[in-house]
Amino acid sequence: MKGIKVAVEQLQPGIFIQLPLKWFQHPFVLSHFKIKSAEQVKIIKSLGIKYVIAFPAKSDEKPLPTQDISLDQITDDTEVEDLKDELTLLKEQRIEKLKVFRREINRTEKNFQRSMSHVKTIMKDIRSRPVQAIEQAGQLIDEISEQLLSKGDVVLHLMSESKEDEGLYYHSLNVSILAMLLAKKKGLTKASLSTVGMAGLFHDIGKLKVPTQILRKTEPLTAPEENFLKLHPKYSVEILELAESFDEKAKLIIEQHHEFFDGSGHPKGLSKSQLDPLTHILSVVNNYDNLCHPQDIKKAKTPYASLSHLFKKDKHKYEPESLGLLVKLLGIYPPGTVVELDNGQRGLVISVNLNKLLFPNVLLYDPAIPKEQAVIIDLNEIEDIKIIKALNLNQLEPEIYEYLSPRTRVNYYIDHTENK
Repeated sequence: MKGIKVAVEQLQPGIFIQLPLKWFQHPFVLSHFKIKSAEQVKIIKSLGIKYVIAFPAKSDEKPLPTQDISLDQITDDTEVEDLKDELTLLKEQRIEKLKVFRREINRTEKNFQRSMSHVKTIMKDIRSRPVQAIEQAGQLIDEISEQLLSKGDVVLHLMSESKEDEGLYYHSLNVSILAMLLAKKKGLTKASLSTVGMAGLFHDIGKLKVPTQILRKTEPLTAPEENFLKLHPKYSVEILELAESFDEKAKLIIEQHHEFFDGSGHPKGLSKSQLDPLTHILSVVNNYDNLCHPQDIKKAKTPYASLSHLFKKDKHKYEPESLGLLVKLLGIYPPGTVVELDNGQRGLVISVNLNKLLFPNVLLYDPAIPKEQAVIIDLNEIEDIKIIKALNLNQLEPEIYEYLSPRTRVNYYIDHTENK
């Protein structure tokens, strides 16, 4: 998309422009936008710049010819000063809001790391100290369910990368959180949230009994290897039998988490009403996360593509309500999705307000701004900017990929904010 230099005196509504300024040097949400009003033209003229870059292909109007510029179009000094005062305030408010949002992300990241530390301890202690491990797991799940059921908005955040050899811990926490979110979406009780949360946390604990060479194998498994791996739900239940206090219903769900709605799963080929209602939740959430994080990382799908795969190719395997609610829960563009905006910019979805799914928070690629200071926009607050499509990571230029740093492993955590 080629741009041309246009004098600010030639601007009018309908012209798509790029300001020759860094983001913090002007009051607009983005540096690229289509001018919508005469007021915006006045604001641009007050910025002390002589020209902007206009993009004819994205504009509805052409720049005004020099001879058509009248005196009334030139902003007087008094109006300029008033606008500058107003714009300075707006700019400061926007920058402060961005700082607050970054602090919230940092706080959530710390909570996530703390929870992950608990999960690692729980998994390591489950066989030697089963009672204490189950008690600690219960406290973690209760804490998360309290946040989910509190008044206010729940925000689902994209979290930091994980180490490859710790995939079990991250997968378990992901599945647990997403399963509890889905249970809440279904309107289930706190007890059900806790049950499915505990089942999610321990559903793969039996893989500790499966040989590492099978778990890490990237080429197709042999029939004996496949049969060995399929025993992990049974092994999970056996390990949990060490703690008499573990929820019996959660054990049943764990045993069934590879069963499918259409009867094509294992170990018993159960279907529909033969399965516990909470199994439907755990099954779809578990397979969504597995699509994002297969053993062979080359086969990993983006969150957007994983949801599409479940809905288009594996729809028959899942209870319709649970699958439909998962799509609604994560939104069209789940955290971790790289997107293109209608102004041509690329960005990474880093969080979704679960009450406003169509308006995620997006971290923008802008080469004029250092990566560590990248702008994050809340699409809920911006009426004239929309996501037009999700992008495959191989569609990204190297410099954009490096800047946005899309995760090879997508981890989720929740943050609860009080409604103001």
